[in-house]
Amino acid sequence: MRERTRLEGAIAAYKALESEFEDAVGLIELGEAEGDADVVAEAEAQLSAVQALAAKRQLESLLSGEADGNDCYLEIHAGAGGTESQDWAEMLLRMYSRWAEQRGLKIGLIEESPGEEAGLKSATLQISGENAYGWLKTESGVHRLVRISPFDSAARRHTSFASVWVYPEVEDDIEIEIQEKDLRVDTYRASGAGGQHVNRTDSAVRITHEPTGIVVQCQKERSQHKNRATAMKMLRARLYEDELQKREAEKQEIEAQKTDIGWGHQIRSYVLHPYQMVKDLRTQVERGDAQRVLDGDLDVFLEASLASRLSGGDDPAAESGA
Repeated sequence: MRERTRLEGAIAAYKALESEFEDAVGLIELGEAEGDADVVAEAEAQLSAVQALAAKRQLESLLSGEADGNDCYLEIHAGAGGTESQDWAEMLLRMYSRWAEQRGLKIGLIEESPGEEAGLKSATLQISGENAYGWLKTESGVHRLVRISPFDSAARRHTSFASVWVYPEVEDDIEIEIQEKDLRVDTYRASGAGGQHVNRTDSAVRITHEPTGIVVQCQKERSQHKNRATAMKMLRARLYEDELQKREAEKQEIEAQKTDIGWGHQIRSYVLHPYQMVKDLRTQVERGDAQRVLDGDLDVFLEASLASRLSGGDDPAAESGA
């Protein structure tokens, strides 16, 4: 029903756009025939509005992959570099949280591992709302920060790295076979906020899927049982995304346009010193207002990377039929 509603909405939007275009063209022809400059100007303004709406509809058409309409999980992991990269990981968590809030998406903190002195070693967000995965799916990769370190008494410039991984939350009716013998389940005491409960009970759960090496963890609830259930849901989502990535890699390899997505592949640089600039290395899109980007103004990068991916071929997720 959700898919049907989405398709009906897309068709209705196209028909409305077509109708508005035809009305504007007809109005121009009428104005020119009668020599009425005011009518022509009004029709041209209407055409400009139609053009802007068409551009918006074209952008929305990029979000047509199999899982694009799903909610998603977003994981952030600090790279090598201790406090510097851990602080950068926390900045990224704030950036994506701000972006989601500005779009009216719902945010849930699934897991958070604080750094030794500041920042985060890792964190996982659940982002819920229309096309959450579709918008964020191209954000997976390594993000690089260059700045004067607030932790360096000599005020030297430092480069920090953190990785981001985005994968869709899958529906319960999608069949993903997970065998118990392939799982290693560890429990540990939750860290971070939580009052007296923290460090008293081994309620946090970490699940390792040994055939793939995928690791998920959850400390959101006080109940170990609930945390395990959430972690299993995350694992299903990771395995699903892993399959989508394999299909995409296979297709891109055939097209000789394979892009390696993961740790070691830098996708975007954020420079705060000696100048301010954020540059996406895949699309070459640049912004000089780095602070606005870090405050969640990401749409120009998301739109460009989605358009770039589509221009290299159709999204394989849309063809997988999983």
